[in-house]
Amino acid sequence: MSTAVRSRVFKISAAAVTAAIAIGLCLFSQDDVSASIKERRVERLNAQIENVYTDEYQQMMDTEIADERDAKERTVDSIYTKVNPYGTNTTSMYVYFTTDQASTVSYTVSAEGYPDYTANAITSDEAAAAYREAAAGDADGSGNVGGTSTASQTTTVSSNDIASTEHEFLVLGLIPKVKNTITLTITDTDGNATTRTIEQTGPKLLGEEEVRLEQAVAPDESTVTTLGNDSNEQDFMYYYDANGVIRGEIPVLYYRSHRLLFDNDGIMWFSASTKHFVGMNRLGKLVKIINLGDQYILHHDYALDSDGNIVSLATDLKHSDHAVQDQVIKVDTDSGEVSLLVDFGDLFPDYKQSTDHSGIDESDPTATNRWDWIHFNTIQLMDDGSALLSARETSTMIKINDIEGTPSLDYMIGEPSVWNGMDAQPSFLTKVGDSGDTGGQHSITVQYDSSLEDGQYYIYMFDNDFGYAMTRPDFDWTMIDGISTAQSSKDENSNSQFRKYLVDENAGTYTEVQDFDVPYSPYVSSAQELSDDLNLVDIGMQGLFGVYDDDGNLKAQYKMVLSSGYIYRVYQYGFRGFYFA
Repeated sequence: MSTAVRSRVFKISAAAVTAAIAIGLCLFSQDDVSASIKERRVERLNAQIENVYTDEYQQMMDTEIADERDAKERTVDSIYTKVNPYGTNTTSMYVYFTTDQASTVSYTVSAEGYPDYTANAITSDEAAAAYREAAAGDADGSGNVGGTSTASQTTTVSSNDIASTEHEFLVLGLIPKVKNTITLTITDTDGNATTRTIEQTGPKLLGEEEVRLEQAVAPDESTVTTLGNDSNEQDFMYYYDANGVIRGEIPVLYYRSHRLLFDNDGIMWFSASTKHFVGMNRLGKLVKIINLGDQYILHHDYALDSDGNIVSLATDLKHSDHAVQDQVIKVDTDSGEVSLLVDFGDLFPDYKQSTDHSGIDESDPTATNRWDWIHFNTIQLMDDGSALLSARETSTMIKINDIEGTPSLDYMIGEPSVWNGMDAQPSFLTKVGDSGDTGGQHSITVQYDSSLEDGQYYIYMFDNDFGYAMTRPDFDWTMIDGISTAQSSKDENSNSQFRKYLVDENAGTYTEVQDFDVPYSPYVSSAQELSDDLNLVDIGMQGLFGVYDDDGNLKAQYKMVLSSGYIYRVYQYGFRGFYFA
């Protein structure tokens, strides 16, 4: 880290000048020492987190927990607890005990000055499996069963199906550096309830994020997850509840997590760096740590396929022309094997060659002379084996058939003139109506609806409404109605949008069915439909996220102090069948 030195000129006596210089040197020395201390703290923290993300550390903690837990009988009167057992969630607490009768468990975390946090715990792997089985029929086609799907969050399972005599679970939500009272309510299958309390001082956060966000009205009691408050130091993923109170701090190696994926084996997958995918179980243990090797780095998005493997956007580090963010890879979550599915330079060679060789690689800040000609930022796997991708640099959404077999272009949605003269240009669907098209859109989501005909579905997104492409400097983006070319999120004349289309593949059309304005963020950001009338929107470059109804009325808003750049994404996860019953 470097310290800027500012010189001053004083038109006073020599003695005064000498005194001023002496003071300046003293201040410089103090600042330099503070910077050095901070640098060493970050280095130590990085080393600590690197150790956590190893199989050796996870196995060591498994052994330690088992030795401590099994040293004596654990009943409701001798409950075993351990804060942050696997180093993966700072404010979590592992709990273990047994009961004579099969029971369910709920808990409430209370701390003076903060609202209570209450949850029904998943206390056994069998209970988690019951939820996954019930939710399987409710999957929304997003390739993320158990994740952001509204259906998976509302799945009902009988309490008798999840009752157990052995209770092992993770309490979320300890408030840092204050006394927390955790009240357990243990209810047997006859309806008899027993309570026990545990007092625990919450651990100090590893990062410098807010314990409680600046917040407006809270809509419900769900948990939202911020996936990347981009930082120049240690990086984290955060859980915040609807009151804006932190309920989980998940350190990652570097870069950011982009979304959480839940497989059919009860594992939660996320990215922990540009080179690491990890699978975490409901107790916080990293049961899978996959290193992509030396050829590819992931960026911006990924999804689970029907076999539980990860399909990810990627950059090929060995590409001779230094093209970036134009690949799709597959990661076998059993073997860790990585394979290339699509090189879009091969699929769109004429468009690629028409662009300027310029850009950076946001996944690798040290990279230079990169060719960021298409810049994918979202991938959605679809029911028919295809994939829909969002290409920021072209402000286009692109559907690719047979993504894991023999990929081919199906259609595009966006401003067709961006692709004038290219072989792919005729593939654009026809827009119905006179709505504007997208500009640099992010976080596109495919949404199926049983009320629609076959071949019809919705796509919604955060439309940045920003027209710019570093590799197309001569293109006039203002031809897109309503587009902004302002680079600053503070531009008073610009706004972004929540936007939703109805796609009809049979007719070859798309129609805008919903849109409303939100604060402007030319880059990053996300959108998630929570229910029939509520939508979660992250305005990333402003550090804001909020809940809007379908007419665009703001129902709740939260503000997070930015670490250095922006909040990449914010999604709500119900964690039903994972942490919660």
